[in-house]
Amino acid sequence: MSNLPPTFGEALARHAVERPDQVALRFEDRVTDYATFDAHASQIANGLIAMGMRKGDRIAYLGKNSDWAVELALGVARAGMILVPVIWRLAPAEVNSILADSGAEILFVEPAFERLFPVPTVIVLDNGFAQWRDAQSAVPPAVSVDEDDVVLQLYTSGTTGAPKGVMLSHANGIRQRQAQLDAQVDWLLANPGDATIIAMPYGHIGGVGVALGAVNSGQELIIHAEYDAGAVMDAIAAHRVRRLFLVPAAIGLMLQHPKAATADFSSIETLSYGASPIPLPLLQQAVARIGCGFVQVYGMTETWGSIVALPPEDHLPGREHKMTAAGKALPGVELRILDEDGNDVPPGTIGEVAIRSPNNTRGYWNKPEETAKALIGDGWLRTGDAGILDEEGYLFIQDRIKDMIITGAENVYPAEVESAIYGHPAVADVAVIGVPDPKWGEAVKAMVVLHPGAEADAVAIIGHARERIAGFKCPKSVDFIDALPRNPSGKILRRTLREPFWAGLDRKVN
Repeated sequence: MSNLPPTFGEALARHAVERPDQVALRFEDRVTDYATFDAHASQIANGLIAMGMRKGDRIAYLGKNSDWAVELALGVARAGMILVPVIWRLAPAEVNSILADSGAEILFVEPAFERLFPVPTVIVLDNGFAQWRDAQSAVPPAVSVDEDDVVLQLYTSGTTGAPKGVMLSHANGIRQRQAQLDAQVDWLLANPGDATIIAMPYGHIGGVGVALGAVNSGQELIIHAEYDAGAVMDAIAAHRVRRLFLVPAAIGLMLQHPKAATADFSSIETLSYGASPIPLPLLQQAVARIGCGFVQVYGMTETWGSIVALPPEDHLPGREHKMTAAGKALPGVELRILDEDGNDVPPGTIGEVAIRSPNNTRGYWNKPEETAKALIGDGWLRTGDAGILDEEGYLFIQDRIKDMIITGAENVYPAEVESAIYGHPAVADVAVIGVPDPKWGEAVKAMVVLHPGAEADAVAIIGHARERIAGFKCPKSVDFIDALPRNPSGKILRRTLREPFWAGLDRKVN
């Protein structure tokens, strides 16, 4: 059995000893090795302590991805404090709501987002930040940090309501790598020195969570302020990236980019994808063009990301019946499918996915009732996702429980309908919602974005879907729009699409 350090601060310290001169962080024209990275983390920790912060205090960050943001995460971790990264695309009122809920007394913010926030201390990440950091001692602070201490508080995207602060510990982010090493599940594992690209939003588990995971495994982090498909393809070729994580929307943007036709993807061994459902035609297109092993990962903020994975062998020709699955439980993870009363349902039956794993959240900050609904005892977490477990243990995610459409007493999950529509050659993007219907209660509506210059009408879209799914699941109407609203992690904001159709009604179901 391997012996990984139990906290991120200790992991960084080990890499600083074992590979001090290896590149740790690349951002724009700044390159930082592991010895310097380790020293900076201690300096940030000592600077926070000098400002009166104590173990368990929350430190907020508002900005895009950067090397300084990653250094801040490790400095906060080494001080035994809790980082609260806030998604920069949020409106000021939303940012202030998160800051107030978190209780953070210090906010680190990029210059572009410097505003008047109700936080006692605001530190701008400019040259003044570097001067403040470098004025501190590089001797590790005398703070005892345990693997069960909370290190991150991430606010859920709020697609179905007000965001909740998900508390995640060092162990939540570290133990999965240990379990995969022990089980020799190597297709998700990176080696020390492997380059990886951090381009997903920092306030999302696919941003800061992936960055911390990369530090844990001693990788070289190539940090992009935000996702740019052309820049990512350039970096893949220049730094011979072996492992890459992208959300499906980002994969779609990459394949539509002019550089995709000639881009060099030869270094990629596995591309993992997740955070939202991927239409099968898009997945097949990506497999054909990029030519690497693909790994679908399923998880959530509450599980520090991936706890279920579909391995590369299930993405090969002849395995199309499994390519729509989220995959099987990763080592150390258990799955159940529950009915509304919390009872297990038979294989092949839709219910709510429940998870037991070392990754499971410690709960929601200051929300005991919400925590009790999610953490149902004996280590189990109810996810709010509708899914099916087949006889072989493959998990098929149908959709969010709250996104389910009930039409004429039949349950319809938008992701299934979206996948059926997406294969139409004129369709660039699609979202499916339920709208009021006097006869059926709810009717299925498709919101479609066409490829530039493409033409299609509602009859063609509905007919295409009818060839692939049951008639009651097919959309009764189609609206054509310019773009779908998505949150920073790429998830479709169905609530935003539904609101105009349900305006004036007391209930959002009919």
